[in-house]
Amino acid sequence: MSDWITFALPKGRIMLDSMELFGKIGITCAEMDEKGSRKLVFENAQQKYRFMAVRATDVPTYVEYGCADIGVVGKDTLLEQRKNLYEPLDLKFGYCRLVVAEPKELQQNDNPQNWSNIRVATKYPNVTERYFAAKGVQVELIKLYGSIELAPLVGLSERIVDLVSTGGTLKANGMVEVETIAEITSRLIVNRASLKTKHQRIRKIIEELEPLIGDDVRISE
Repeated sequence: MSDWITFALPKGRIMLDSMELFGKIGITCAEMDEKGSRKLVFENAQQKYRFMAVRATDVPTYVEYGCADIGVVGKDTLLEQRKNLYEPLDLKFGYCRLVVAEPKELQQNDNPQNWSNIRVATKYPNVTERYFAAKGVQVELIKLYGSIELAPLVGLSERIVDLVSTGGTLKANGMVEVETIAEITSRLIVNRASLKTKHQRIRKIIEELEPLIGDDVRISE
């Protein structure tokens, strides 16, 4: 099966958006349309494509180690993990922002320019540490996996770093955005060895996707 192309896709909305985009260049998988399926690996034997449904945070690992040739994942995960991958395309969907937020009452008398030593709860400790280090701010990091907005409400931290889409969850919990660390979209990633050994097929996929995405596409490492 060395001539097959394997995709690692995050379960949920991003997988649906990815398959919709791939379908525009003729990459499909009828197995994935089966309702109620609990399968994690799907195949289109005629086209020699395989699709793995995985957790979003695991996508870069499957691609880096060559279990998948191509993956789709949010830029937030790539910034946090810094895997050894090619990132050829910004797919332009799944938009959100990675932000610093704090309780509304704290913001009223707060100036981020005066921060020197703060405590932050986040799912993104590596991104957060690099961000504040660049600003010369000493940060105590608390790694959480669940609802980050809870941390300031119970006194675990003063501030959080988290993904925000509409901002509704922050508002509902009495919090406001203070700074934007990065704007996040879904990215196409490629295993470095696969790009060499399966160059023709992978390059064709990238080139066919480019005009569907817009002018802001680029090939980068």
